[in-house]
Amino acid sequence: MRQEYWIMAIAWLFVFAWIPIVIATNRKVHPKVLFFLFMVELWERFSYYGMRAFLVLYLGAQVMNGGFGMDKETRYAVYAAFGALVYLTPLAGGFLADKILGFRRAIIWGAILMAAGQFTLSAGQGNEYALYLGLALLVTGNGFFKPNISSMIGKFYPQGDPRRDQAFTIFYMGINTGAFISPLTCGAVAQIEGWSYGFLLAGIGMSVGLGIFLYTSSRGLLEQYADPPAEGIKTFRGLPVGPAVYIGTLLFVLVAAALIYKNSIVTYLLIALGLAAITYMLVLSFLYPVAERQRIWVLITLLFFTSVFWGFFELAGSALNVFTDENVDKTVFGSPIPASVFQAVNALFIVLLAPLFTLMWGLLAKKGLEPAAPVKFAFGLLLLGVGFLILNLGRGAAVDGVMPLMFLILCYLFHTLGELALSPVGLSLVTKLAPARVVGFMMGFWFLSSAIGFQAGGWIAGKSATSGTATREETMNQALDVFMLYAPRSDTLFQVWKLWANRVASFSRCLVGRSARHPSMALWNLLKS
Repeated sequence: MRQEYWIMAIAWLFVFAWIPIVIATNRKVHPKVLFFLFMVELWERFSYYGMRAFLVLYLGAQVMNGGFGMDKETRYAVYAAFGALVYLTPLAGGFLADKILGFRRAIIWGAILMAAGQFTLSAGQGNEYALYLGLALLVTGNGFFKPNISSMIGKFYPQGDPRRDQAFTIFYMGINTGAFISPLTCGAVAQIEGWSYGFLLAGIGMSVGLGIFLYTSSRGLLEQYADPPAEGIKTFRGLPVGPAVYIGTLLFVLVAAALIYKNSIVTYLLIALGLAAITYMLVLSFLYPVAERQRIWVLITLLFFTSVFWGFFELAGSALNVFTDENVDKTVFGSPIPASVFQAVNALFIVLLAPLFTLMWGLLAKKGLEPAAPVKFAFGLLLLGVGFLILNLGRGAAVDGVMPLMFLILCYLFHTLGELALSPVGLSLVTKLAPARVVGFMMGFWFLSSAIGFQAGGWIAGKSATSGTATREETMNQALDVFMLYAPRSDTLFQVWKLWANRVASFSRCLVGRSARHPSMALWNLLKS
């Protein structure tokens, strides 16, 4: 048996042994439905990350090998537009679930669309129409599925219930377990047996997740929380709106396919949305008291840095994935490993390091040494740059444009550390700093900033592209030069973010002199926490 399949088998044995432990140690504390939703999310992430692991490699494969022979710049642009829309569609999907469909119907509909997307990509290998239709189905289905399964979990825990955070931690484990196992499975099979088999496995994974959700629903475990809202929109001018949503969704699939194909439109769309959102936030800030105005200004800056972070972080699925394929020695125990398999490294590090981060912050908090939220966020920006810096050090150890695997693994390690430092803190700061009446809008702006970052990542990745006649050494140097656009500037971003956040907090404090009871002190205290 090939070495890749041995690795896959060992990983699956680990997952099959680990999941029962998670369930057994928590089943007396949490409702049974949590563990069913844990499995649903695991399989959905298996489907998404399995496909993501080899998508850009599939797009660039020669036509005779079942691919499209796209140049690097084109496939990076397709990948970026797809990823940006993945972040945007949950805004509409969450609204439609809240107002019309309810969680159950939205999740089922989203899962059906995503499974159909994977099977379309599998059946239509090498067909351009099938490519864009399949990606559009995935984008649309994700919009219905992703926000609503997360929201449903919160419904089973009343506000203030200490189990709520634990439940989302368990749920997060499901996400990363799926993200870990899928590149080892779908990615390896796609590159060894054929691209269509990788998409087929991803589609089967999504179908398993759908089956588990339907079983959960049939047993009545979802209770009333998954039903359409009683006060929701039922009709529009006498016509039922439910069927209209499904018909409108299918029409949107065609729109999404066109946007991914003409991906430059996505760039202009995101620029327009970003400028509109920033303008709205600035105007809104002057309608609030000084303290809340300062919070909004900090949030605008926060979301700018978030876009920068994700723009470079998401190179993992595009330029860094191709770099691994072309410029990294992937030999493990004497045998070469497919590049897509290494997409599992980030998720593996998250599974291993997330509990340690939680423990570390807890111990530091007890000693009064836990860094403030802006400092954690700043460290995330810095650690991402350290990862690229380490990868660049591999240039000196490279032979004929191929560097040792160690540098790639260390790069992923520091990127994961940066993600763990920044991502949870960023979401927390949004919920803390946003004025109560616009929290939902600010969360939407968070997703918009991530979408902008993803799309920007496609442009950044395109700068790493070389001509088809370039040598391995030339492709390596070009890619590393682009990655290093961030590394030396990460310290600057680190300092600027800290300075801005603390300057605004200090300004709020100065506005009120020594009065700790003044409402403007809220921002100061929030940023310190």
